[in-house]
Amino acid sequence: MTDSSALDLDPEDRKIVTLARSARARNGVPEGAAVRDETGRTYVAGTVALESLRLSALRTAVAMAVASGAKSLEAAAVVTEADLPAEDLAAVLDLGGAGTTVLVAGPDGAVRETRTV
Repeated sequence: MTDSSALDLDPEDRKIVTLARSARARNGVPEGAAVRDETGRTYVAGTVALESLRLSALRTAVAMAVASGAKSLEAAAVVTEADLPAEDLAAVLDLGGAGTTVLVAGPDGAVRETRTV
């Protein structure tokens, strides 16, 4: 990922975009996501599409953080071609609280939108 928008990111934010992009590519799923908790730990996930369970990559990453004991989120990143559903932002808000940054990037890693929930 060498586009200019990625170079403008804080190194920790660039890291979660790269991790999200890698998860998407490695698993061959529509979305990859990564979140960073209050201690700096990262949690990475791809889309879950089972017969009985469907979760976006971002909701899966938030669930992984919660299951690992995270108390809050500093930031989140999702790599997708689709629009971000309200449920994804709600999951980030639930754990991260108001003011948490969500970076939305395309498959090339270029951040196309930065949201604050």
